[in-house]
Amino acid sequence: MFHHVKDLQFNARVSKPDPRFAALLLEQFGGENGELAAAMQYFTQAFAAKQPYPEKYDMLMDIATEEFSHLEIVGATIQMLLKGVNGELKDAADQSEIMEVMNGKAAKENIIHQALSNPQFGVLSAGGPRLTNSQGIPWCASYIHSNGDLTVDLRSNIASESRAKLVYEYLMQFTDDPYVKETLSFLMTREVAHFEMFQAALSTIEPNYPPGVLQADPRFTNQYFNLSQGESARGPWNEGEMPNTGKPWNYIEDPLAHVKETQGLQDREKGIEKEMKLTEKMNKELSKIKSAEITSAEPKGVAQWSSYNGIEDGEKKGKDNSKS
Repeated sequence: MFHHVKDLQFNARVSKPDPRFAALLLEQFGGENGELAAAMQYFTQAFAAKQPYPEKYDMLMDIATEEFSHLEIVGATIQMLLKGVNGELKDAADQSEIMEVMNGKAAKENIIHQALSNPQFGVLSAGGPRLTNSQGIPWCASYIHSNGDLTVDLRSNIASESRAKLVYEYLMQFTDDPYVKETLSFLMTREVAHFEMFQAALSTIEPNYPPGVLQADPRFTNQYFNLSQGESARGPWNEGEMPNTGKPWNYIEDPLAHVKETQGLQDREKGIEKEMKLTEKMNKELSKIKSAEITSAEPKGVAQWSSYNGIEDGEKKGKDNSKS
C-alpha cells in the first residue's frame, strides 16, 4: 500500500531557470540508468523474493519506494529549471523570470531554441518532464533486470547503483547552480548507500557463487585464453589463484594451438573425472535445497499476500467457525 507524502525527501532547490540542464537531467528521470528504472527494477524483483526471502522483500520494497521519491525529486528539479518555459513563453517572456538569464535578442532566441529543441518541453508537455531520456527517447521496460534469482538480481542492482552514481557525477559537471549541485550530490550519495545495502544483502545468502544453482563445469572454469595479439598483460585475473574458488588460473598462451591439441576442448585432463562427479553431486544437492527453499515458503491452500494485524485469513475463518 503506497501513501504519498507531498513533501520531498530532500528539499530540492533551483536558483534560476536552465532549460539546457533540464534536458540533460531527463537522463535520470526516464533514462536507462535513471530513478524510474531503478524503482521498477527493485519493485519487480521483490515479488520473487517475497516467500523465500521475506527480509529481502522488505529491503527491495523500501529501496524501490525511495527510488520513486528520488524520481519525484528529479522531476521537481526539472520543473523548476523550466520555470517560464511553456506554451506562453513568446508572449510572456518579457515578464517571466527566465529573462534574468537572457541578455539581448540573440540570447533570448537561443534559450527559446534550447527549450523547444526538446519537443517534450515545448510542444508535448508545456514545460514539464516526460518519461524520456535526454535525447527524447521514451522510457523502456527493457531497462529492467529481474531474473527471479536473488543472487543474480542483487548483483544487477549493485551494477545499476554504480552506473547511476556515475551519471550523477557527470551531470554535476554541467551545472553551476549550487542548489542543483546539492540535490545531485544527495541523490548520488544515496546510490552509494543502496550499493552498500545490496552488497550486504548478497553476503547473507550462502552459497551465492556461482550465480544461480548449477555449478560451473570444472573443465572450463579456470582457463584464460590470450585472444588478443600484441603485448599481453598479466594480473590476478589470469595468474595465481582464482578469487572465489582458489583454483589456479590456466593461462593459455596460444588458444588456436590449444584448441587443436585438445580436439576442440574435448580431451580431458587427468583427474578431472572425480571433480566432475563431485560437481554433478553438488548440482543435485543444491537443486533440491534451492527448490525446497522456495516451495516450503509457499503458503498451503488459499494463497494470501498480506496478513493484517498478524492474522491470516485462514486463521480468522477458523476462529469465526468455532464461534458458530
